[in-house]
Amino acid sequence: MSVRVSQFARVTALTGSAVSAMILLAASPAYAAGTAAGTTISNTATATYNDPSGAPQTANSNTVDIKVDELLDVVVDATDPADVIVLPGGTNQVLTFKITNTGNGSEAFALSSTGTIGGDNFDPTTTSIVIDTNNNGVYDPGIDTVYTPGSNDPVLAADQSVNIFVLSTIPTGVNDTDRALASLTAVAKTGSGTPGTSVAGAGDGGGDAVIGSTGGDGTDQAAYKVSSATVTLSKSAIIADPFGGTEPVPGSTITYTLTATVSGSGSMSNVVIGDAVPAQTTYVASSMTLQGGALTDAADTDQGSFASNAVSVALGTVAGGTTRTVTFKVKIN
Repeated sequence: MSVRVSQFARVTALTGSAVSAMILLAASPAYAAGTAAGTTISNTATATYNDPSGAPQTANSNTVDIKVDELLDVVVDATDPADVIVLPGGTNQVLTFKITNTGNGSEAFALSSTGTIGGDNFDPTTTSIVIDTNNNGVYDPGIDTVYTPGSNDPVLAADQSVNIFVLSTIPTGVNDTDRALASLTAVAKTGSGTPGTSVAGAGDGGGDAVIGSTGGDGTDQAAYKVSSATVTLSKSAIIADPFGGTEPVPGSTITYTLTATVSGSGSMSNVVIGDAVPAQTTYVASSMTLQGGALTDAADTDQGSFASNAVSVALGTVAGGTTRTVTFKVKIN
């Protein structure tokens, strides 16, 4: 006799007048570490006795074969360690997810994403879902495969995972520190819905498919965060004339002050302040300063240099909320 049962069924096999065998499969969730779908569990019972003459005898039952059904389970996890930093108007901004088949058979999964979730500051526009073809966890344009529903749904063996990238466009009108949520959903193509529901004959290995504790689908969400910055530069001058006054006459010294202010939660990189020495003036050698500290005129290890009748101070990366002040002097000819 051959019997197939789902995870939630009970089978009793009678094996003669004195022997019975009962197999009970519990309704607790199964995981991919369990028995593979399509595996046949076989069992034969034995009865031993002495016949009327006192001779020992053995009676074997029929064999009960049970084919293990496929359990449909999947987990989706967002794997970015923190909010993904973006700028207003950014395109192809990447969120990273991992899909894991926690069922016990090979299964194909349909994917979808949305940026309209609520509880955030704006809605990103999902432009594509991309499969991590080389499985390195990093989005590689031109190498990783753009997902097309129904065409290249990822097929995962039990316990297998795949990285998935959700690419979005950020609206131009967003503000610094605004956050937006986007989600990724994976659904078992064989079936999803109420746990315990059976799909007859649809399981991997020829058995039934049974919707597991996850409902045969999984969803997780991740966040973008706008981190923008702006630079403003102001310039002022103080004049000292040869007579102790402040008149701009020949021989007077002009001290220029350049103030760069970075606003916002982001950072500006490769910031350089430059200023050409005005006509009818001469640069005062070694007069450059940064934050009050002296800079040399040579292009050496410090951040300042004087060349082609212009001063230049390389500030590097400047974080939002930071001000940098440069001064230098010229003399009126």
